Amino acid sequence: QICLSLVKLLFYLAHSPLGSIVLLDFQPRQFVMVDGNLKVTDMDDASTEELSCKEDNDCTLEFPTKSFPLKCSAVGKCEGINEKKNLFNAYRYFFTYLLPHSAPPALRPLLSDILNATGDLRYGINETVKAFEKVLHLYKSGLYLQKRPLILKDYISLKGFRTVEGEEYKCWPSYSHLGCLLSIHSAEEAAAICNSQSQCQSFIVTQQRTWTGRPLASFQSSWTDLIPDTNAVVYIKHSAFSGERL
Repeated sequence: QICLSLVKLLFYLAHSPLGSIVLLDFQPRQFVMVDGNLKVTDMDDASTEELSCKEDNDCTLEFPTKSFPLKCSAVGKCEGINEKKNLFNAYRYFFTYLLPHSAPPALRPLLSDILNATGDLRYGINETVKAFEKVLHLYKSGLYLQKRPLILKDYISLKGFRTVEGEEYKCWPSYSHLGCLLSIHSAEEAAAICNSQSQCQSFIVTQQRTWTGRPLASFQSSWTDLIPDTNAVVYIKHSAFSGERL
């Protein structure tokens, strides 16, 4: 969410009515999230000036660990230097820390492609926005899910119940530091996640939604203490349910 919001902001800056705008003091502390959107808190160090040049050798974009040769345009300006400076700063201050984590395994190669392409400045801001929107579409639609045998049939579902808090175990990445709360596309995906975790005996699908509209599921190591909850459905492994009854 943070990275997508950032590239949309950089897309606007690259195509603003004033021309391409560069953020000269590009630091995480200069941004704030407002209603799920990233906004710049200080525009004092923004500029529309692009570096003047006489030849391509005048257009090297330099960073502490990398430098990039750019072209000198016919009007004597370094082509796209403001856009590329913003984009590489987004890569080194945001993408490198946020993109490798938390995504479903099937989407990680696509995020790695974005990371590598922006880190080498092979993508401009237009290509970066398109790449992020493709990942978002796959994530929201569930198209990233691989074909596999149906697992949910191995679970018993009880509508209108949830387990008592206190039986949770912790996992990564979780929306709650107290337990294992993950976003899912469907109960089928939740069943696959539960099967992959040795502690998991049951999971609860709630009506809570993430910013993409995906429901949240709470994964549990026990299911015996059930309480009524009209907004939840608890799914219990057949093996755990039968064992408890015995």
